[in-house]
Amino acid sequence: MKADYESRADTVQITLGDENRRLSGGSDVIENGRVIVSFAENHPVLIDVIGTRNGFEEALRVAARRNELDAEALIAISKAAIAAPDRIVELKVGARIAV
Repeated sequence: MKADYESRADTVQITLGDENRRLSGGSDVIENGRVIVSFAENHPVLIDVIGTRNGFEEALRVAARRNELDAEALIAISKAAIAAPDRIVELKVGARIAV
């Protein structure tokens, strides 16, 4: 998973998996457009988080629930991208370890 925070636009763009997949139309607009999930072959491949300064975690949780994604991973990579603005950050998240 990769993400980039565009500081001037206050927007995080998260790329899930293969970034060369062509978007095939369709998107899931969440929280009045604060998060937009775009699809390729009926799978989420790109997430735009718009306006992060006023909080974004709950909108990402909603997106994760609706699209069967890992909310914790989405929030973590968004925070990492914001911490390193205007650069691409990468995050690899493994499966939960049984306790």
